Amino acid sequence: MNVAWTRVAQGHLRAIHDYIAADSPRHAQRVVDHITRRTKSLELMPRLGAEVPEYGDESIREILYRSYRIIYRILPERIDVVAVIHGARLMPGEPP
Repeated sequence: MNVAWTRVAQGHLRAIHDYIAADSPRHAQRVVDHITRRTKSLELMPRLGAEVPEYGDESIREILYRSYRIIYRILPERIDVVAVIHGARLMPGEPP
């Protein structure tokens, strides 16, 4: 199954990069690389992550990388990464 990144999730990833890059561009790129690599495992194991408890929808799941929650939705034809949110932030009220 293919993993696709939504524009919102891509924006989150850019914001994470930019925030970290203010102190260390090299570290920022490493974090982004690790987050994107983490989603590759979903191609073979889409149910690898846990259900996002805030939403109670088994098609909306998350995997973790350090303090980041990588939120994705399982669709019949693909997996959409819909958000990358720091664990200290509140989740939006509606599913992404």
